[in-house]
Amino acid sequence: MKPVNFIEMIGDHLGGLPPVLVGTWLVMAILIVFALLARRALNAADDPAMPDEGMSLRAVGEVITEWLDGFVANVSELHGSRRFVPFFGALFIFILTANFLGLIPGMEPPTNDTNLTFALGTICFIYYLYQGFKSQGAHYLKSFLGPMLVLTPLMLPIEVADNLFRPFSLGVRLFANMFADHQVLGLFTGLTYLVFPLAFYALGTIVCIVQALVFTILAVSYVRMASAAH
Repeated sequence: MKPVNFIEMIGDHLGGLPPVLVGTWLVMAILIVFALLARRALNAADDPAMPDEGMSLRAVGEVITEWLDGFVANVSELHGSRRFVPFFGALFIFILTANFLGLIPGMEPPTNDTNLTFALGTICFIYYLYQGFKSQGAHYLKSFLGPMLVLTPLMLPIEVADNLFRPFSLGVRLFANMFADHQVLGLFTGLTYLVFPLAFYALGTIVCIVQALVFTILAVSYVRMASAAH
């Protein structure tokens, strides 16, 4: 018997929307609701500078924000790296939430569809090119010409091909790993619903986190190279 796929069912009831689109909207809705609730909790605090005692929605939001700030700073190694935190923080949290959606029975991660993963790769491609021109202006183009003018005919096509391949490699890596992880999880949880699937849920959780980290780290490193290229 084919397992229930709630994402497909929702898409069918909404006029045949693709599952990847339904899953993406669902992830966006979850994150928007979380952000609004966390912001309301922060505004309701008597002293925003003082952390809450114990676990709260505000405390979770602050921990995530502080970790992302340090994470981007450590990976980028650039002065003023905090300006990158909103973009890469949103990217990481979106991918992580989308990956985790596949761990819910009856759901599938939208990141196991190339339409989404290539779109994310393209967004990162445009972003790091923008940061390269923003930080260096027209001098950024020199990074495509190689260290010596005599090597320009050789280096220019190599650099162009390398940059164009980056969004493709980001999308393929995320798609392939999440597709394989979801298939393995579905296969073994379909065989038995007792203790054995717990090991695969644990493995799936690790894969979800690692793939979100790898995608974000690579995207940050591209911005670092574009911003610091000579």
